[in-house]
Amino acid sequence: MKIALIGATGFVGSNLLREALMRGHQVTAIVRSPAKLTVAHDHLTVVQGDVTHVGALAAQLAGHDVVLSAFNPGWDNPNIYADSLAGSKDIETAAEQSGVPRLVVIGGAGSLFIDGQQLVDGPQFPAEIKAGATAARDYLNVLKQNTTLDWTFFSPAIEMHQGIDTGRTGHYRLGTDSPVFDASGRSVLSGEDLAVAVLDEVEQPKFSKQRFTAAY
Repeated sequence: MKIALIGATGFVGSNLLREALMRGHQVTAIVRSPAKLTVAHDHLTVVQGDVTHVGALAAQLAGHDVVLSAFNPGWDNPNIYADSLAGSKDIETAAEQSGVPRLVVIGGAGSLFIDGQQLVDGPQFPAEIKAGATAARDYLNVLKQNTTLDWTFFSPAIEMHQGIDTGRTGHYRLGTDSPVFDASGRSVLSGEDLAVAVLDEVEQPKFSKQRFTAAY
């Protein structure tokens, strides 16, 4: 499969890249700064791109089987809400213009529901990531209106960060609009197993035009 990966230098994107290459896919990594991508592989092509340049991005995406977006304008970006929402819309438009039928977007856990309330609206949601999480939630609502693309939106587990050191187990459980909790009441997934769950969805779609989540 030919995969166009946006955001390959980030924490999530780098895990997606390793998993896709390990499975033998042909990957085009579209990144702002190619020098930051240190991975070399016969199946990897690295191109410099800017998601805000929609026409150029569409040309870079053309010919792939799927667009996999781990786009994030940076958690320290003071304009993260506006830049994240605009960039995500630009990627969606470019995917449409490119003729690539499938778009898989890595979003956030903030849009998941517990007792009818989205996590990002809860009083205990971390203030330092609220703007970015709100942008991801609001973009999901935009994406739901898209009737052109075969899209899927992935929300990670609530605890999915570089401090989760379980590595690649290949095991996870799936959900849709609410977090998946383990027996101890935690929603946890490593970056490596996030990549397993997402590449499984890329290869064998189960959540066309839906959001899904995964955790142990």
